[in-house]
Amino acid sequence: MPRNSSSKAPRPIPPAIRRASRLVAEDVARWRKLRSLTQAQLADRSGVSRDTLTRLEGGDGGVSLENVLKVLRGLGILDVVTAALDPYESDVGRLRSDRELPHRVRPASLIKRANG
Repeated sequence: MPRNSSSKAPRPIPPAIRRASRLVAEDVARWRKLRSLTQAQLADRSGVSRDTLTRLEGGDGGVSLENVLKVLRGLGILDVVTAALDPYESDVGRLRSDRELPHRVRPASLIKRANG
């Protein structure tokens, strides 16, 4: 009997991702406590359920990016996080800022075949 795609075993989560998830969870909880907010208050302020916030603070990697961003906004740190992700704020981004970004990036192996 063929296996359908929904019965595939989940891929293992790389250790670096597990560690980052745990660190983000701990930082969100610390920010909440520094702001003297309960989980219920932050959840309400963020527009997410308390269960979602509990899962986020527990390091559950299944919390959607949208909900993480809502919580960061509720904590008042969304702008700081989005600025940290700005490639033009990095050394590499500043060095390459004069280049026009391509609309599409193709793997090098496809480029070699097309030109070869």
